[in-house]
Amino acid sequence: MPAVESSVPLLSLVVPCFNESAVLEQFYAAATRALAELAGIEMIFVDDGSTDGTLKILQTLAATDPRAHYVSFSRNFGKEMAMLAGLREARGDYTVILDADLQHSPTLIPAMLSAVRGGEYDCAAVVRTRAGDAPMRTFLSRVFYRAMNFLSDYEMVDGAGDFRLFSRRYKDALLAVGEHHRFSKGLFPWVGFQTKWLHCENAARAGGETKWSSRKLALYALDGLIGFSTRLLSLISWGGIITCLLSLAVLGYLIVAKLVGAMPTDGTTTLGCIIAFFSGVQLFATGILGQYIAKIHDEVKNRPHYLVKEKR
Repeated sequence: MPAVESSVPLLSLVVPCFNESAVLEQFYAAATRALAELAGIEMIFVDDGSTDGTLKILQTLAATDPRAHYVSFSRNFGKEMAMLAGLREARGDYTVILDADLQHSPTLIPAMLSAVRGGEYDCAAVVRTRAGDAPMRTFLSRVFYRAMNFLSDYEMVDGAGDFRLFSRRYKDALLAVGEHHRFSKGLFPWVGFQTKWLHCENAARAGGETKWSSRKLALYALDGLIGFSTRLLSLISWGGIITCLLSLAVLGYLIVAKLVGAMPTDGTTTLGCIIAFFSGVQLFATGILGQYIAKIHDEVKNRPHYLVKEKR
């Protein structure tokens, strides 16, 4: 790595990669062009257990460009762990996280860097429009953000992803959080600091296919709800209280109806429906409690966040 003048801040690019062989070379070329006028750059690619030619491309980049480095996991640990590994490796005064598929345009980095270097902000984040997304996905995303903002104490901006550039103290704050079930969309507002918001149009992938299936998105959303809110437990408690009151009210009605002879049947069907309904409510509540317990179980095992197979 060539020496960097002390007057020039070093910028670290953290790029999580999972089966991105179709776009990696395009990303490298685009990032190199966009940052040609910036000195002191390092690119940290994190291979999250790819099964295509991603690692071979990263090995070639690292061998030909001293600014390029890579960390390769022993298996797929997920994007959150890939970002964490990149942050741990980053040495820059400023760090930017962006995807390799060019949906996060490197051309925005100079403006983001300018906003943070001014000193007023510790983070510059990009909010994208949802133009081009499937209507159902857009709807579910908005429902998720509204639910998160209602259930948690930290505001999450709809459309803000992981594309962020931040100062060293912001990065150190993120690294100080040692939990295993990381949910960066919640960690970003949790650490605080002033954030400059930039807006951009939604962009399609430069190549390859998205790695986020509906199932993975749902599980990721559940991680966020469980990890950043205990209000679900409060809602369950209040639901139990309301259910008890409603049950007492229904019981009172049935007793009065029986006494005045206004109950023409024995009520077997009604009773069966009530039992089935409240059994479902109990199972749902037990499932929510089980999710919290499962997270505790994973945390107390204290396993490594990820395992590195190779790095350079």
